[in-house]
Amino acid sequence: MVSRETDLAAPLSADLLPDGIRSRFIDGINGLRMHFLEAGYESAARPCVLLLHGFPELAYSWRRVMPRLAAAGYHVVAPDQRGYGRTSGWDGDYDGDLASYRFLNLIRDALGLVWALGHRSVASVVGHDFGSPVAAWCALVRPDVFESVALMSAPFAGTPVLASGALAAASEGPTNGGQRTPLHEALAGLDPPRKHYQWYYSTREANEDMWHCPQGVHDFLRAYFHHKSADWKQNTPFPLASMSAQELAKLPTYYVMELDKGMAATVAEEMPSTEEIAACAWLPERDLAVYSAEYSRTGFQGGLQWYRCRTTRIDLTELQLFSGRTIDIPSVFIAGRRDWGIYQSRGAVETMQQSACTKMMNCHLVDGAGHWVQQEQPDEVSRLLIEFLEARNSGHG
Repeated sequence: MVSRETDLAAPLSADLLPDGIRSRFIDGINGLRMHFLEAGYESAARPCVLLLHGFPELAYSWRRVMPRLAAAGYHVVAPDQRGYGRTSGWDGDYDGDLASYRFLNLIRDALGLVWALGHRSVASVVGHDFGSPVAAWCALVRPDVFESVALMSAPFAGTPVLASGALAAASEGPTNGGQRTPLHEALAGLDPPRKHYQWYYSTREANEDMWHCPQGVHDFLRAYFHHKSADWKQNTPFPLASMSAQELAKLPTYYVMELDKGMAATVAEEMPSTEEIAACAWLPERDLAVYSAEYSRTGFQGGLQWYRCRTTRIDLTELQLFSGRTIDIPSVFIAGRRDWGIYQSRGAVETMQQSACTKMMNCHLVDGAGHWVQQEQPDEVSRLLIEFLEARNSGHG
């Protein structure tokens, strides 16, 4: 177990949080001391909304949405998930317990927190980026607890198939048991040679590359958030024609990287100017400093373990138990119109709408937002979430 002094972390200072949000801890959540933010906690009778962040994010990523949901009558809860922020008790060793990051254990984390807060149901589980598949699996595995689901930025294309022939075909993606596949070789054979970011995130050197990069964690995160946002004008996504190396190479370099560069060097080339940073109202320096302080302390390996668990397919066998099951509770998809994450897996958004989610009420692409949709356009995201919750409550859709 790697210690980053997370056990000594205090609650997030109140002066860093919008009014109405507090930071606190609960011990004994599936082996974790879990840090979370909450709003609308004044009344025990309020229905719960659970917000799950992605990479490289924190519970803090929901700060602009939480007060609006609380004002609509909900108890809003956003944890630092396993491997992140001020939550402790997770294994951050590259050679440590990777199995603790499998999807069913992440669901156990979420359920443990909800139970500890006194709830036996959740009005909606909302996930962004890597939090989106966690929210999707929460909805699929425990529809008796999670009454609706909102997926953001990362579409859910359904459960893994059980038939061996189909499974072999499905494994021809960017990752396959952590080994180089024909697609890896094809990407490396391009001019310039390329590699898929999930494969890179699974390598031993990825954490060191970002944690101790020449520009420092703060500037690394500034460039990373900028590169994937609507502020980076080259983010003009479109569906790919296939999952070939030539088509994948059309993705920005934060998804399909140059072979000889790590992520810190990749995003450094797109570092925003001093004027652009000053104009970034959705992520001012004061807010970014919360992220950089946390990641400077913990490093990135906790979040990278999630990618490694997926690329090694460590949880595939148990997830195959749910082969053929669909998400049958009310669902909604929300993403930035300028978010490439919608299209990085060809056909995923269509499969989500047509078959994986049988009660999808809407699919929204938000203008003026890239990948960080709930931070870039919090008013619109809040409006869409409240609209979804109200429609779900009224039985419409």
